[in-house]
Amino acid sequence: MPSLQHLLVACSLALSLNCASAADTHGATTATIAAATPVHGGTFTYAVAQEPTTLVSFLDTKTDNRNISAKITEGLLRYDLDFKPQPLLATAWRISPDGLRYTFTLRQGVKFHDGADFTADDVRYSILKQKERGPRGSITLANVKDVEMPDAHTAVIVLSKPAPYLINALSSAELPIVPHHVYGDGDPLNSPNISHPIGTGPFMFKEWARGSHLVLERNPNYWRKDRPYLDRVIYRFINDTAAISAAIETGEVNGALNVALSDLDRLQKNPKLRVDDSDDGFLNNALFLEFNLENPILANAKVRHAIAYAIDRHFIGKTIYYGRAQVVNSPVPAVLSRYYDDSAFDYPTDLAHANALLDEAGYPRKDAGTRFELRLSFLPSANFKRVSEYLRATLNRVGIKVAILDGDLPTFLNRVYKERGFDLNVNGLSRLFDPTVGVQRIFWSESLQKAIPWINASHYRNPKVDDLFRQAATETDETRRAAEFKEIQSIVGRDLPVLPLVTVPASLQVYQARVHGLNNSVDLTSGDYADLWLEPESHKEAP
Repeated sequence: MPSLQHLLVACSLALSLNCASAADTHGATTATIAAATPVHGGTFTYAVAQEPTTLVSFLDTKTDNRNISAKITEGLLRYDLDFKPQPLLATAWRISPDGLRYTFTLRQGVKFHDGADFTADDVRYSILKQKERGPRGSITLANVKDVEMPDAHTAVIVLSKPAPYLINALSSAELPIVPHHVYGDGDPLNSPNISHPIGTGPFMFKEWARGSHLVLERNPNYWRKDRPYLDRVIYRFINDTAAISAAIETGEVNGALNVALSDLDRLQKNPKLRVDDSDDGFLNNALFLEFNLENPILANAKVRHAIAYAIDRHFIGKTIYYGRAQVVNSPVPAVLSRYYDDSAFDYPTDLAHANALLDEAGYPRKDAGTRFELRLSFLPSANFKRVSEYLRATLNRVGIKVAILDGDLPTFLNRVYKERGFDLNVNGLSRLFDPTVGVQRIFWSESLQKAIPWINASHYRNPKVDDLFRQAATETDETRRAAEFKEIQSIVGRDLPVLPLVTVPASLQVYQARVHGLNNSVDLTSGDYADLWLEPESHKEAP
């Protein structure tokens, strides 16, 4: 039987009014089923814990940025649950037999929110600038040589080598098409479009009250003439997961991300609410412990292995994440079964072995039983902080004293990627839909000349791993490509520059039963809300 998430996405992608009742009335009353015809109007208020750092995921693909960006700024394609591309700003596409030319026919009559025409020039600018400056674009688009523009509504991505993953990397959140005329020739990171974005999407930027809320309004000139259904979307920033739970429970908001995990069982029993804890098959988010290999202590592989043996990853998933996270045994997502191999990541909890390895590494216990001290930073998040506190306690059991470094997101990014002022780092990373796109950046040494967020925080250098990633990025034979990725996992599993911990339920959402069409793409929370509608209050489920 298909899951609720599969039904929601499949129906929204089909853009069929008749399909809505099958998906969105899961567990609903007869009255709700009778009312399941989309209606226009209303305001959808959504609570999140993390405020974005930018409103366009153009050069910063942090999840909180992606989720909002995709409502305003569109990509060339969207994807169904099997990652089959669907039309968006591109209406048709073809790939040359040699895999070196991707020709896109662009949708005509599309306007940016300021009234300017969307053309191939915007596609060219967006792709080449992402290749140059993007945290993932520098890898995803590494083989892009140029973007040709035969006419205003045709864009041809020209590659120097094949990129078998590229056709799945063109979503609104992953590679948004931004207005070249707004960015001009200046530094895109200093563009006003970062905080006052102009896109082609179903919603237009209205207001960003920092620390409080963000308001998006319906685009009256959207190219899908009958969309979006909503008049307005409001994001409320509530930096307290318990307060988010209370807001959705009392009806203060219509939907919420980042609710307190301890509240989920209670909320799931509320007939007025729905809980969607589907895995995001696009992002495949996971929690990693990153070792700063520039620290002489952590440069010793025995120390890294000892730390891995000291950690109970099952405890993290079952206790800190209330059973809603699973242990991760490889940086490659298990869902990519043809590439997956966890045989080199066998680090069961074994304190005796951890202590023995630390002794062998030349770090015996000293006064008060301490061997050495380490600084632990974490990506700002209530759950990540709890993981950090657990790591401090468990590493203390093997004689490692840990000082936790707190701070906001800018402080975290500066500390980890620029100042290098940490020893251990608890980070959340998207492994994505292909190892070249999501996993390579975790180990890619060629990126180290630039301090780019979310790329190789460990400063791991292994020429063999770099070569294997380079080969896999252009390999069109799936058998050879799988062998290359499995060899990479074998090497990094032994070297252990990062330790995979557990999955991160980044798309876990709670929403009112009268909310329909919440997810309309494979990347869930990074859909565009074009198909989202609110059932009138009079048709709400009875308590």
